Amino acid sequence: MNVGIGLAILLVVLLVGAFVFSKLTKFNDGEEISKGNEAAGIYMGSKLLGLCIIVAMVSFSSHDWTSMLIWSGVGIVIQCLVYVLFDFFTPKFKVCEEIAKGNMAVAQLLRSIIIGTSIVIGTFLL
Repeated sequence: MNVGIGLAILLVVLLVGAFVFSKLTKFNDGEEISKGNEAAGIYMGSKLLGLCIIVAMVSFSSHDWTSMLIWSGVGIVIQCLVYVLFDFFTPKFKVCEEIAKGNMAVAQLLRSIIIGTSIVIGTFLL
């Protein structure tokens, strides 16, 4: 039963996270991925992997399902802030434009930042 509830919470967090992240980007994630834009796929996959890391770490320290949902939501918000700050502090290029163009270097850089910050965020939320 606990595994089922945990998986349901993970699914909700991933769906909400994907929706929120897609609203932050200036391109259609699904459309770019379906066109074969590998940079968009890496970027979206990294965001979802980052959320999974946060949910995993939060579930380890949460004593009830409500707090797990709340702290996972906090993780989504923090991940969004990381993206906005990264985009702000890289004025030489705009992240969304580069991902939409298929710039793999930017996608790889973002993947590292997203996964790294997810581990740090998850540790903070423990």
